[in-house]
Amino acid sequence: MASELSKYEKIIGYQEIERLKDQARRLKGITLLHVNSTSTGGGVAEILKSLVPLFRDLGISCEWKVIRGTKEFFRITKSLHNSVQGVGGKSRLTRDMAKEYQRVNRENAKRLGLGADVVVVHDIQPLPLVEAKGTNKWVWRCHIDLSRPEREVWEFLHSYVASYDATIFSVPEFRQALSIPQYIIAPSIDPLSDKNRDLSPQKVRELYQKFRIPKGRPTLLQVSRFDPSKDPLGVIEVYRILKERMDCQLVLAGGGAEDDPEGSKILAQVMEEKRDDPDIHILDLPPTSFLEINALQRGADVIIQKSLKEGFGLTVTEALWKEKAVVGGKVGGIKLQIRDGENGFLVSSVGEAAQRVEYLFKNPSQAQKMGKAGKKLVREKFLIARHLKDYLNLVSEITSS
Repeated sequence: MASELSKYEKIIGYQEIERLKDQARRLKGITLLHVNSTSTGGGVAEILKSLVPLFRDLGISCEWKVIRGTKEFFRITKSLHNSVQGVGGKSRLTRDMAKEYQRVNRENAKRLGLGADVVVVHDIQPLPLVEAKGTNKWVWRCHIDLSRPEREVWEFLHSYVASYDATIFSVPEFRQALSIPQYIIAPSIDPLSDKNRDLSPQKVRELYQKFRIPKGRPTLLQVSRFDPSKDPLGVIEVYRILKERMDCQLVLAGGGAEDDPEGSKILAQVMEEKRDDPDIHILDLPPTSFLEINALQRGADVIIQKSLKEGFGLTVTEALWKEKAVVGGKVGGIKLQIRDGENGFLVSSVGEAAQRVEYLFKNPSQAQKMGKAGKKLVREKFLIARHLKDYLNLVSEITSS
């Protein structure tokens, strides 16, 4: 039976696989643990689903554990999440909120077992687990936009972050004034996952038919959680401007995650804004709808990611991998991925977004050229093997210090 890593040989090459094996041999005997807040839904879970088996394939003992929380806990952590990203106005962190946040994490610390040589804690929800730290090494991996955090909330979170041995951010501008090492590691996609593997044109047509989305008309797509930072209402505004100029349709495809209680509220706002327009297709998908999202992205003419805040934006990576030109908000990790005018366009307003989407609709040969440039960039910078290499380097550095 082929190893997990060997399946990627045609994409990354034999030599790169051998380099990864050589790196891993130097870490023989080291145990690694990843902890996050959800097993399904969202980019973190998708990354870990691919990354953990590859660590194991390289002979590294690697586990992935998920914290449990109450509805109130996840309401609090979503409030903290929005505050550090500067979304949704100023939030007040009460003493009761802080107590519940700490209580749930202390219960999880007792339940999970956190004795691996290196523990990587993902995002805000499990951040206080570091109170259980022993002589092992702990790394906080922040996936969200931390460029302008609300000070009061950040000072509270910083009291935990300071206890870690290192942090990881996706973009240099997210770094903070910390006394511990700060690594920059961009997220990645798995090109062999159901969400990113090749699909036949027939399969794409079948899935469009399943969702009753007609083919043969200019189609604008955004794939995202229903979240204010993804600005789905702004995307509808973009579509309405375009609709006045040309025949087109909009698909907003998303869903929820176990740790995000805000999604249903935003979805309701999106449905209300849709009104009775038959050319706006709103798809509330289960978190395991990987093939469906793959097909939607491959069948769209232009993909938009009009985020107001973005840690990285893996939906942009996915679209570029499928050779689609992308119009993206000029924020966070989207700026790492879209080279303006080369593989898509960076925008800062509804009007600018509409203008760029219209250009791509009306210039399909240019959109195709941009799509090819986008796939080349992803192949070079944002695939899972590069991500694995970065983690091996980090583990090697912090365990030898």
